[in-house]
Amino acid sequence: MDADGEVERILYCGNGVKKKGGKKQEKWKRPPSSYGSMKSDSDEEIDEDIAEACLSPVALTQFEIPAPKDTGLQLICCESPETIYTMTTQQTRPPGAMVIDTRSFDLVELSKEDEEEEEDEILFADSPEPPEPVESDEAMQTETGSSQPGRLHPEQDLPHIFKSIQNTLTGLTWEELHLFKIQFLHWEQAITPAQVMEGDVLDFVDRIIEVLGQDRALLHTIHTLKSVNKTTKEEELRKQCDRALIRLNLKQHLIREHRFICEGVPRQGKQNDLDTIYVEPQISTCGLGGVHPSHELRPHPPSPLQVPAAETFVELNSLFRLCKENGQPVRTVVTTGIPGIGMSVSVGKFCLDWTELRANRDLQFVIKLSFRNLWYLRNKNLPPSKMSIMEVIEYNHPECKNMKYLEEADCKFLIIMDSFDCYQAALDWKNSPVISDSYTQAHPDVLIVNLIRGNLLPGAFVWVLGRRAAISQIPAELTDVITEIQGFSNEMKDEYLTRRFRDQALAANIVAHYQRLPTLRILCHQPFVCWMVATVFERCFSYQGYGANPPKLTPFYINILVVQTYRKLQFYYERTNNDLKWSRDDKQMLMNLGRMALKMLERNTSVFFEEDLKEHSLKLPEVTVFSGLCTELPTAPSNGKRKFCFVHLTFQEFMAALYVFEMFYVESKNVLDSWLAKSHTHKHQTKSAAGLIQSVLERTLSFPLGQYDMFLRFLCGLLCPDCHKKMLGGNLFQHSMPKVGGLEEVQQLLDRMIQSAPPERLANLKECLRELTQEDE
Repeated sequence: MDADGEVERILYCGNGVKKKGGKKQEKWKRPPSSYGSMKSDSDEEIDEDIAEACLSPVALTQFEIPAPKDTGLQLICCESPETIYTMTTQQTRPPGAMVIDTRSFDLVELSKEDEEEEEDEILFADSPEPPEPVESDEAMQTETGSSQPGRLHPEQDLPHIFKSIQNTLTGLTWEELHLFKIQFLHWEQAITPAQVMEGDVLDFVDRIIEVLGQDRALLHTIHTLKSVNKTTKEEELRKQCDRALIRLNLKQHLIREHRFICEGVPRQGKQNDLDTIYVEPQISTCGLGGVHPSHELRPHPPSPLQVPAAETFVELNSLFRLCKENGQPVRTVVTTGIPGIGMSVSVGKFCLDWTELRANRDLQFVIKLSFRNLWYLRNKNLPPSKMSIMEVIEYNHPECKNMKYLEEADCKFLIIMDSFDCYQAALDWKNSPVISDSYTQAHPDVLIVNLIRGNLLPGAFVWVLGRRAAISQIPAELTDVITEIQGFSNEMKDEYLTRRFRDQALAANIVAHYQRLPTLRILCHQPFVCWMVATVFERCFSYQGYGANPPKLTPFYINILVVQTYRKLQFYYERTNNDLKWSRDDKQMLMNLGRMALKMLERNTSVFFEEDLKEHSLKLPEVTVFSGLCTELPTAPSNGKRKFCFVHLTFQEFMAALYVFEMFYVESKNVLDSWLAKSHTHKHQTKSAAGLIQSVLERTLSFPLGQYDMFLRFLCGLLCPDCHKKMLGGNLFQHSMPKVGGLEEVQQLLDRMIQSAPPERLANLKECLRELTQEDE
């Protein structure tokens, strides 16, 4: 009999001890553990002969507690969670019962005090069997609550794991258990020998879970059983905790993948802890394109853009608690947004919150099947191209084999399929054969269609993420809700920049500095641009004296163009970090895109269509999916004509200026000659930088405010050697090309124009001059 059974035998006898007044005293049971209803199997082994002999209550005031040598009992052992008066004890105390804290009270003195208050009252220890562990208020919310994290499956929860480890170790002999404990210490250094060797099996399990946590305790118990050649016990424990082990393997995979985030182009050592820097963007259930309509100089964009109302916003962790119009829970959620809006980071945060039990606890499994990996499987034929959905899951998660639970009716799990734009094959949504068996092998295209249809794994939640131009091919009837990430509000931008830095003075300087540029502040609704602001200004503020002048705008747009092009080469063309040189096709695509942007500027429109792409020799996926500069706008199903735009109107203006500058710098052509048909300027004069700016100035001042003003500012910025020589040299232009000459004449031209310009044009002309002349500090 163990120590607790010995205490039970000595102190309390019989199943029905009567109290004064005829009430029955229930059989004494083990005090509540700090981990809930955990009791030793030996607690129920009470000597029946002694039980029958105990016919009357035993008063604590008259009982002297012996200390048998064979038990080693110490009632004042305050280090053991079994003897501590906990919140669980308070919640499970029946009305009228008294709890005795044996760490600080002398039983004899306590009994004497009670005798003085009520002479006839006799005290009995009353420690009922505790219920299941009490969850926090957050976890006790109704199932429909937006912040309700749900409950773990019973086989994945602490009581089941505790009892499974306890039952497995109870079957060991004293020698085997001693050897097990010694070996356990070799596996885990965070626990002391005293914590391992003292006490019975129940104490040992209680301590290792308290110190190591349930996942680590379970894994180390399994490893230790294997190391002491108790393979039968090991297999028995694995079988009992199989569902918990699968969840644990998935958690470890997601933590490895998402704990640290590489923003922009991944670089070794350039990582941040996601939980530290993450700021949740606004997510709307009303998809309107996600393009920010604000502009520094134009109160209204050339083509109307809508912004979702605040009441349509939903929390990231509540996406799968939404309901369809008929009130039924959603199954398939599609999330989209413009490039750089933070879809991949949001997936990482969702996964980390699940692994840390901060949200969505009721999801037994979260399985990530990236479309990038599916595309790899489709093309590499390793393993063979025909696979079952179970084989695909095992290929992505080799530790999770034989996941039979996924086909159970009560199994609640999520499949995340991100980066839909990486899967470059056209899927046949109408004619793909129907597959409902999880072990039927088929082509990856067919598996994807049937999974989203709901034929495969119908009990799964499915989360599909991708850029709108890619996910627009999914039929509307196959999705329950389409959500759109809108990005950061003004407060979120500042919070993100503040959380990135431990040096709060540096963070404050960066926030104040970027706010000096209205266009940059607008553009920072994209988390990607916020990251770029933080990265650039962190480096700039390391130089003494930086920050006296406002930052220039053009270098930021060049940085965005360069980084997005690098990302395109890495993620869609599988280039390595050492192979990111722009090819002739890459450069030509950008120039064709700039030529189209200039035509759109002349037509005063911000929307283009498929025929516009064909006219300028552009491919639809290359521009609208891969480039990171454009996006698709939602259209009415009755229209059927797809429409697109740049991720912001200023990118259209920048690309138009880049095309004009490239033709002037590389081919010595002024493509704006046609703008001077009625001008007195001689066309040979337009071959100079001053002539180029003169033609743009005349055009700008003859049109309403805002139509060409930002185009002029970007063109002046590109003329600066810091931009076209340092930043674009080696990418768009060759390093050997000389700097643009004649910038003094351009400066003089702008100075004269500032003196005579209308008041509403004055601020932008000064910015043009600063973009041209201000040197990097």
